[in-house]
Amino acid sequence: MSTPLVLVGAGGMGRAWLAAIQAEAGAELAGVVDLDLHAARGALADAGLAGVPVGTDAVALARETGARAVVNVTVPAAHHPVTTAALFAGLPVLGEKPVAESVPRALSLAAAAEVTGELFVVSQSRRYNRQLFAFREQARTLGDLGVLTTEFFKAPRFGGFRDEMAHPLLLDMAIHPFDTARFLLGAEPVAVYCEEFNPSWSWYTGDAAATAVFEMTGGVRYAYTGSWCSPGQETSWNGSWRLSGRDGTALWDGDHEPVLDGPSAAAEGADPGDGIAGSLATFLAALDGGPAPMGEVHENVLSLVMVAAAVESAATGAKVLVDDLLERAYDEALATETREDVRAQLASWTSVRAALDTAEATAPRA
Repeated sequence: MSTPLVLVGAGGMGRAWLAAIQAEAGAELAGVVDLDLHAARGALADAGLAGVPVGTDAVALARETGARAVVNVTVPAAHHPVTTAALFAGLPVLGEKPVAESVPRALSLAAAAEVTGELFVVSQSRRYNRQLFAFREQARTLGDLGVLTTEFFKAPRFGGFRDEMAHPLLLDMAIHPFDTARFLLGAEPVAVYCEEFNPSWSWYTGDAAATAVFEMTGGVRYAYTGSWCSPGQETSWNGSWRLSGRDGTALWDGDHEPVLDGPSAAAEGADPGDGIAGSLATFLAALDGGPAPMGEVHENVLSLVMVAAAVESAATGAKVLVDDLLERAYDEALATETREDVRAQLASWTSVRAALDTAEATAPRA
């Protein structure tokens, strides 16, 4: 039996999600929400779904149509209000990255998920890649791990808001490899030093190139270097990866099978599905009693924290300790939270790290 969903956002990514929902046998598109109803109707018409209801309020349309969950593909500034409203209306949410526009708002959403008992998952769609899972299996054969590196060099001319952003590479793209690094290493960020700059030929207003070195739990280092204005010999959109361990090295170019140079053969790894389709499928399975998917809000927040810490380090020229950033974000979340129930839940946390690591908090509602 298919699950009726309301899609919120009819822009470019909204249209991609609309196609994914159409292709997923376990999903049914109940309605599309956008502040621009013309955009919502246009997206539906282009998909051959002109009769699907539209609206400007996700909760209202879900109630009208009997939708069981919300797919939130709004701009980052709208992630917090749209998701909060849905959760408190009893609607699980699958949202686009980032979890929220800031770490304090992300902590608010984690607490809201706890208060409501509803599932909130952030679609880190680049985790849904069979080659990445194989690379992670290879990592497990390398013994103690030392250094993971990512090189990312592309030259896209997007136009629009990215060209005007202050930190286009770090804020809009780096969350993908940062999240992937956490996934590959099974480790969390401890500290980071980052430098940003803008090459003389860059067509971006903000810094389009960056290098960041993270200390991760267990002592392993993760080094990222990238540019969004680097024409010629471009890497994969997934980046180019190298993982060095005590017993060998694994390489992944982001587009083909990873290569292991080590003492033992690696398992092939699971097939998690592909991109947003895989993310949608695991979300739907969780709604029917399956395990919490990758990207559940508590598990996902530290990927956004890595971005925020790198931006702060680049701005200050100093190494940033992740726990310091988390404590400041927590204080701000408490000070700015407008819902008393969510604020009380935040206040009950004895430590931010512990709250984000709590298995009980991440369990979906029965």
